Amino acid sequence: MSLWLDFPETVPSFYKSLLIWLRPRIQDFWSRRSLSSVVLACLQHSWEALESSMCSRRREWCLALELLLLPHWFLATSIQGHSESPVNALSGRNVRLQISNLPDKYKKLTWFYTPEQKIVEYEESSEPNYFKSKFKDKVKLDLTNGALDIHNVQKEDSSTYLLRVVKVTGNEEEWQVPLKVFDPVPKPVVDIKIQKVNNSCYYLTISCVVPDQSVNYSWRADSGPLPKELQTSVFNVTIGPQNYSKFYTCEVSNPVSNSSSTVPVTIHDSAGSFRVAWTAVWLVVIVPTVSGLLWN
Repeated sequence: MSLWLDFPETVPSFYKSLLIWLRPRIQDFWSRRSLSSVVLACLQHSWEALESSMCSRRREWCLALELLLLPHWFLATSIQGHSESPVNALSGRNVRLQISNLPDKYKKLTWFYTPEQKIVEYEESSEPNYFKSKFKDKVKLDLTNGALDIHNVQKEDSSTYLLRVVKVTGNEEEWQVPLKVFDPVPKPVVDIKIQKVNNSCYYLTISCVVPDQSVNYSWRADSGPLPKELQTSVFNVTIGPQNYSKFYTCEVSNPVSNSSSTVPVTIHDSAGSFRVAWTAVWLVVIVPTVSGLLWN
């Protein structure tokens, strides 16, 4: 019997574990290169053989084929990869995904939403091919610099986009461009719960609530920003007639917008004691995005 046919009984378990570890990586690599269904079926059989330690003659042949294909997978891992800075965008706006060092000459350029889903592909001396997907009518490829313009971007468009370029030498380069889309920060609701300790002291619980939990909180009083340990959605403070802030402002923010509510605090003296009153006002601000990331 040949070495290949004896493989499952003679090979150390380490190599079996190695091939099992390589399984998803080989599958991903070959799926991108339209490997024939026969070869993919063989790969599947060989993996099953390794996992069950039961090899028929057909599976043994497939295992040999898989080992012969391994060098091609290792060659694929040598593709030069790059990561661009994350892009933050406001939902409903237009955004441009662009790399900083696109090669001057290339044979083919492809944008991916995920490693499996192509958005657009362009080959030299041809028109861009926009693939059938949710992006088909909302993207445009800029042929001068390879940038991808996305119209009316939404939160579900958030992803790590991939740009793959085949250079004239045949070598490939890839760039990862993370995109995170945020909704505008909603109006925060500020509430104060007042607990009277005695005639000269009140205990306040001040809360700032928004439906979106993925925001940052910051508080200011008339004397300036509150300590860092109080920069949460809720904080407590004890006040007296001569020791209180005239207002508290809660600001909630994400990378592209912020919103704030201010609570004035009023002291009313009455018969040697005092009471607290408050009302709330609010303001919403859209943060300008870094120039060049958005387009109109």
